[in-house]
Amino acid sequence: MSTAPGTAVRAVIADDERLMREQLRARLAEAWPELQIVAEARNGLEAVQLVAQHRPEVVFLDIRMPGLNGVEAARQIAQGPDDDADVLPPEIVFITAYDEYAVQAFEQGAADYVLKPAERERLQRTAWRIRSRLAAREDPRLEAETRVPLQQLLHKLAAQLNPGSAPAPYLQWIQASVGSAIQMIAADEVLFFISDEKYTRVQTATVEALIRKPIKELVDELDPQVFWQIHRSTLVNVKTIAGVHRDERGRQIVSVRGHPQKLEVSRSYAGLFKGM
Repeated sequence: MSTAPGTAVRAVIADDERLMREQLRARLAEAWPELQIVAEARNGLEAVQLVAQHRPEVVFLDIRMPGLNGVEAARQIAQGPDDDADVLPPEIVFITAYDEYAVQAFEQGAADYVLKPAERERLQRTAWRIRSRLAAREDPRLEAETRVPLQQLLHKLAAQLNPGSAPAPYLQWIQASVGSAIQMIAADEVLFFISDEKYTRVQTATVEALIRKPIKELVDELDPQVFWQIHRSTLVNVKTIAGVHRDERGRQIVSVRGHPQKLEVSRSYAGLFKGM
């Protein structure tokens, strides 16, 4: 992906109000002339589908949308495409009339935000930030952000969208199948999770078990400061990482204490281990 000045960047915009979409398109044309709006979504579900179809570099999401809201859509989009673990998910920009206390959640920089009504000057700053982040993808050593703070941000925003309800606690126990028996496994004893098409393998130092829960669900249910997603199909307990090295093909490989298996880091998550 080239991100040199003047190079076209593709985007999907999502807002349930047609006039808001038209206004955003017009303001973006002024603030970021080379940006190509390849599709418009009327809700979060459409946004997820259109991002999968068009593979844009950036997606503009209204936070408040019916059905699947912008944060829920972002959580799905941030997982990246199912058919290619090395394709990076798009940069996310939230378009929001959200209260100031919630906007503070963006200060860590994992995603950008623009307050409604979107002003040209603010969109120009967004264009500069997104271009810089896209350029950083060309060299993982320059990548300042990771998917871990993005997951933390989206979890926090999801809780703030429903202030009347307490956020669901992170999983402490995993109910898994070991042979013909069901076993309770403490989450902090898990070395890593690896998914295939139907099952997710739960690996501890002494037990290998199976659960019927995909990685994309576990990402939301496990503490992102403890379990890092390093591949579309892999979560690893950070406390068990023994080291990271590059193989003969230049891929980052994670070694874990207590188990011989080596875990591949996909390009989407290469920034987790800066300087490797």
